[in-house]
Amino acid sequence: MNPKEYKLIAVVGVSDDASKYGHKIFRDLLNAGYPVKGVNPKGGFVLGQNVYKSVADIEQRPDLVITVVPPPVTEAVVEECNKLGVKNIWMQPGSDSDLAVQKAREYGIKTTQACFMVLKGVW
Repeated sequence: MNPKEYKLIAVVGVSDDASKYGHKIFRDLLNAGYPVKGVNPKGGFVLGQNVYKSVADIEQRPDLVITVVPPPVTEAVVEECNKLGVKNIWMQPGSDSDLAVQKAREYGIKTTQACFMVLKGVW
């Protein structure tokens, strides 16, 4: 695990509901020292952190986006990442779709379809 591997990670699908994976991933990345910002269309605050309404609203462009949302939302996030120049998306299990992966590849965005938390040794 190397929290310094990324300058900024955006977690799309952050929830204030502690039982949801969007909350658990955000919480555990923060606790592990990763530079992370949360995204949810509702905005607000989770774990004392400002939650942005979109990836575009974050002041600094993330070098990694992690999706913890339904597949149609991930497809929209791929479009947003393409416009913003984000080149790395991790699609958590259940958030990916063939269309999202296909579009990301067409845009030259590196996609990983796996649990970031497990593969990076956070969980």
